[in-house]
Amino acid sequence: MKAIILAAGVGKRLWPITQHRPKCLIEIGGKTLLHRYLEALASLGIQRADIVVGYKQEMIRAAVEANACGVRVNFLVNDQFHRGSISSLWIARNALDDDVIVMDADVLFHREILRRLVQSSYPNALLMDETVKQTGEECMVVVEGGRVIALTKQMPARYDLAGEGVGFLKVRHADTPHVVASLRSFVDREAWQMEYEDALLEFFRTVKVVHEVIGGLPWTEIDFPEDVEKAELEILPKL
Repeated sequence: MKAIILAAGVGKRLWPITQHRPKCLIEIGGKTLLHRYLEALASLGIQRADIVVGYKQEMIRAAVEANACGVRVNFLVNDQFHRGSISSLWIARNALDDDVIVMDADVLFHREILRRLVQSSYPNALLMDETVKQTGEECMVVVEGGRVIALTKQMPARYDLAGEGVGFLKVRHADTPHVVASLRSFVDREAWQMEYEDALLEFFRTVKVVHEVIGGLPWTEIDFPEDVEKAELEILPKL
């Protein structure tokens, strides 16, 4: 198993911070988010990671060179990093050569959350915080009939269960071609401004993906300046 870490974006909503560094290099409690990712992966025996870089990539490369926490890191370059995140996962399509954990690079999380996904008995799985209801900005894991049908901010009319997605997706190697095919249907239309989550609808129709609940475990996605404050004051003390 390997990790695909999507870290190419500019992080415009965090511009007071990201004008100086990529979002994955934000420090919480004296450690960057990226360092925490690599530590967590190494602790679970995941020794390989492909990091998709773009914006200020030289800073990310330098951070990894200084300390990769024992993880063998390969860099994939998204020169079009101003586009939506579909462009980054598309860049990584040829790196889906093993069971993979696809990870957004902007989450502060308890290691148990990642362990729950990596060690899930299901080969294809998403993490869901079932305690979170959508207020508008959250990307939701939507479940119907015991399987994930969408990972989106646009809720469908019918579903059985929904909760916020943590931003990590496990896919077994045999099913990765279905991820690529699902992305391709949008890439062929040059829908480059969309997020990769919305481009996975066909994947969810084709492959059974289940959810693992993590409600009660501490985590936060970092999109806005107030999220940094939440990470430092509320989440970090619980890690």
